[in-house]
Amino acid sequence: MRYLFGLVILAMASFAFNQDDSALKSQSAIATGEKLEYRMYLGIFTVGKGITTVDKELYTRNDRQCFKVDAFMETSGMATWISKVNDNWGAYVDAQEIVTHESYRKLREGKYRLDELIKYDHQKDKAYVHVADKTTGKFGEPKEYVTPDNVRDIVAGFMYLRIIDFAKYKVKDTLTVSGFFEDTAYKFKIIYYGKETVSTDLGKFPCHKLVPIMPDNSLFRGENSVTAWISADANQIPVKVDAKMFVGHAGTELTSFRGLRNQVKIIR
Repeated sequence: MRYLFGLVILAMASFAFNQDDSALKSQSAIATGEKLEYRMYLGIFTVGKGITTVDKELYTRNDRQCFKVDAFMETSGMATWISKVNDNWGAYVDAQEIVTHESYRKLREGKYRLDELIKYDHQKDKAYVHVADKTTGKFGEPKEYVTPDNVRDIVAGFMYLRIIDFAKYKVKDTLTVSGFFEDTAYKFKIIYYGKETVSTDLGKFPCHKLVPIMPDNSLFRGENSVTAWISADANQIPVKVDAKMFVGHAGTELTSFRGLRNQVKIIR
């Protein structure tokens, strides 16, 4: 279950880390005080919920104004009998450039525990990863890693979706993007499939459809196993992610929203 939750959020952000800035819009989508809620499913069963929030205040990191963005995930119902998950992924994200200045993870997954803090130096293209001792809770000396230019963690990647100018892409165009996760720099290819209407319990959303090409792994079924739909409005929020896994379909779907900067387009 902990791998399912981790891979769902990774799939949501894998196509949004870093790419040609000529394909971006000005930052007019993200607002302080936002809250998005999602249900996470496995087959026909709801196994958990996810919440993303943008704090009402702006913060300063590396002398830059930042959004404080948090993603919370937890199991619910019968899924807690298998493995109880209660995770918090967060980041201080540059309010204009949408790059990460500081990120953190607080993972509570069954008996597994992780407290991690990463600080980013964009001038040196370095990330400094601090991990807390499981006994004392104190952070040790950081490990240093080389990162891509304008690096984004998973949370900032989630936000970066909001400023991609999809009008500059044609159907079947391929985007190549890169990012940093844990101790490794990644590159992904994503295929843009144009617009598609997606049905949810909230109504029907006009969306942009994206399919990241997934590397070989033991959970996802094939390289085109993950599909994401991003609202085709001025907010460009993730509406749904669906993954074909060897254990069935899994994913996440938007269930509520508030505090968005722009009007949401829903076909009732």
